[in-house]
Amino acid sequence: MKHLLFQRWAICALLTVFISIACQAADGEFLIPRIDGQPTLSDFAGMQPSTSLAKSMNKAGNFVQREPYPGEPSAQHTEAYIGYDDESLYVVFLAFDESPELIRSNMAARENIGQDDHVGFMVDTFNNQRSAFAFYSNSRGIQLDMRWAEGSGRRAGFDRTFDAVWFSEGELTDQGYMVLITVPMKSLRFNESDEQLWRVQFNRQTTRYGEQSFWPEYSINVEGRLNQAALMPGIKDVSSGNNYQVIPFFFARELDALDTSAIGGPKFDRSSEQEVGVDAKFVFNDSWALDLTLNPDFSQIESDQPQVTVNERFEVQFPERRPFFIENANFFSTDSNLVFTRRIVDPEGGIRLTGREGDYGFGGILINDAAPGLNREADDPLNGEKANIAIIRGFKDFGNQNRAGFLATERQLGDGFNRVLSLDSRIKFTDNWFTQMQVIGTESEPSIGGDVTTGYQRNVMFNREGRTYRNHSHCIETTSDFKAELGFQNRYFRPNTSGCHQSSTINFYPENSAVNRWNMNGFGVYLEDMEGTRIYSELGPRFDVRFETTGINARWTDYTEMVQPGQFPGVNRIMSYDYDNWQIGFDNNSLESLQIKANYRKGTTLNLVPQIGALPSVADTSRIDLNILLRPTTQLSIANTYFLTQLDTLGGQKVFSNEIFRSNWNYQFTRELSLRFIAQYDKTEAGPATRLENDENLNFDVLLRYVINPWSSFYIGYNSNQSNFDIVDFEDERELITADELRNDGDQFFVKFSYLFQR
Repeated sequence: MKHLLFQRWAICALLTVFISIACQAADGEFLIPRIDGQPTLSDFAGMQPSTSLAKSMNKAGNFVQREPYPGEPSAQHTEAYIGYDDESLYVVFLAFDESPELIRSNMAARENIGQDDHVGFMVDTFNNQRSAFAFYSNSRGIQLDMRWAEGSGRRAGFDRTFDAVWFSEGELTDQGYMVLITVPMKSLRFNESDEQLWRVQFNRQTTRYGEQSFWPEYSINVEGRLNQAALMPGIKDVSSGNNYQVIPFFFARELDALDTSAIGGPKFDRSSEQEVGVDAKFVFNDSWALDLTLNPDFSQIESDQPQVTVNERFEVQFPERRPFFIENANFFSTDSNLVFTRRIVDPEGGIRLTGREGDYGFGGILINDAAPGLNREADDPLNGEKANIAIIRGFKDFGNQNRAGFLATERQLGDGFNRVLSLDSRIKFTDNWFTQMQVIGTESEPSIGGDVTTGYQRNVMFNREGRTYRNHSHCIETTSDFKAELGFQNRYFRPNTSGCHQSSTINFYPENSAVNRWNMNGFGVYLEDMEGTRIYSELGPRFDVRFETTGINARWTDYTEMVQPGQFPGVNRIMSYDYDNWQIGFDNNSLESLQIKANYRKGTTLNLVPQIGALPSVADTSRIDLNILLRPTTQLSIANTYFLTQLDTLGGQKVFSNEIFRSNWNYQFTRELSLRFIAQYDKTEAGPATRLENDENLNFDVLLRYVINPWSSFYIGYNSNQSNFDIVDFEDERELITADELRNDGDQFFVKFSYLFQR
């Protein structure tokens, strides 16, 4: 009976493979014409096609809402005109507005147009209904590009790390605004054939209504997005060509920082660093890309968003930002995250190949990592050793948004290795229901000798998408010796875990009401170890209400969590803890100059940082999450984040309080030139009931940016950091101690330049 639940899920999943699948596509076709010339906004003077070139483009209209009133006509009229020539794809949007003075239009940094009114389109160039390129622009021509991936995994949906070279311009008018988007064929990937069959979907966001409208209709009654896009025939005799991109970069910095590992004790060390490297991309047969990197550009200019890490039992995941890994990142994604590239810390060079041929896709990465051999003692056998990494991905698409694939990874370090082989599939068997299945095997040997161990993981998901009822059922089983060194496993995917989590949502859409939608959700988790002992459970309802520009949610959750021997010092038997909390959330973007998102949580939680010698215990907790975006002018944005977490024993004794405040000021002089200032303050104040010590940190970051495109840019920056420390002399050596006041522990000045050469 131990694994009966999982076995039933697995049997049901296997049966779905044999279900007949009816293919559903958007109604009709949308022919794209070849045009004679490059359109401009002047061809649409007066918000209408006014020249023969403009009139030769095909028009889409009658946009339909998905939010906030699904199936209703858009509140404002929109027209999208499309055409192509040998070199580019052209789309012109005429976004009419009865109150043009209310259009939200800011001179924002590239990709920061989410709070502005904007228009754009997605194009599925392989007509596989699995992934698409997305291009959006606000009324000032500020760009946002992304990749869309179907599914419900962690890398499904929009991937904002995608970057491409394309062109846009916008213009506000007395009737609304116009946008021209020009996408070079060399920036796209598609089949090598004389005649193309693509899919297209146009989109408009009107922020003051909270409206997302689409052509053709993107219905919430049907699971999937690209299967509802319009078929777009008509593109003939085009090619992205056998083009190439070469991106050399130069990075230099002066660093004065505290060296805590110096001989004789901590001291300040001033150093200079210069890096020169190159990234290159070669595209051939229209759909294949070969990426090379030498001394890759992994200097991270943008800092990570703050996350609370105090009293967290499991690792916190930060997103990948480094250029070599971000393009086609979802190509290597599966529901179990087996390729988390931030595990590759300090590579010297790498090569990557990705592409498609018909229904088949393939990807491969070869790269090394010098980080494991750094900062080791001279007699350490791994001193100076580099990890060698290989990743291979292949898949076949079939039927209606179905896929079967494999993923293999290997990481070698010293005499050891970690190998992973995964088989995965996605099967859609009705307009609303689909399943994802994955089976993974691992084999590992320690780097400095030891026994070879093997493990496996089984992963089955059933989902339903729809207007009224949504469902997510997910069961995962992972053995004790499962090890994926390049992956990221959260609570559900960790070794020696077997269980399921379930979420069901019922939506209601009242008529003639200020409420657009309200819903009720139930979420439950049950996890046990491979011996059948419960290790975690979670159960609770959630209630959401949505107005046009305001959302309110409330939830209560009951938890049971176990700590087993070996997981915490002093625990020699299974310890069980029961706790619960409630939380309420609020978001509002009614005003262009102010957007707010807030969440408050109160109740009890598990204290994992008790006094030395004490065991974990249930404690009272409260937490505030607050995000405020201010736009005093169209060129200045101020994004503020504040987190406050507090823990007290049930007897009222303080455990700790943790505050994080971050303020990001960005002034956009032009589309290319901006000045950014970030201040971040972290403070942990330890009470008598914890092993933590007082910790305080203050960081300032100033950056001047000139960005022509994602790869042609120039940065000048300065960073300064302060923390609560002091250095004292003790028996002829220096020691680092915690102090009450802040002291500078490092600053740096840096310059970075990169430029794109392409053909």
